[in-house]
Amino acid sequence: MAKGGFPGGGNMQQLMMRAQRMQQDVQRTQAELAEREFTASAGGGMVSATVTGNKEVKSIVISKECVDPDDVEMLQDLVLSAVNEALRTATETVEAEIAKITGGLGLGL
Repeated sequence: MAKGGFPGGGNMQQLMMRAQRMQQDVQRTQAELAEREFTASAGGGMVSATVTGNKEVKSIVISKECVDPDDVEMLQDLVLSAVNEALRTATETVEAEIAKITGGLGLGL
């Protein structure tokens, strides 16, 4: 171990400053991503869903052409598909943006 520091030459104060900066960057990015909207569609655009980075459903748009009273199950499937894809996109984007800051440390953020 290096004299007065940690292996690799860094000292505790520098390490703490970097960790604090990383924490601030993560918090700022999380706040920005929470406001960002993610939209996905299903059925060739017949149904679309928009969610936030906080995984809150903001809107669901259903084309009149896909509303068939005799096939409600298809509409339900399209809505589920669109919402789940929008949530998946939001989750993947948030994870990727946080990984850019943390260097993939897997901090469970």
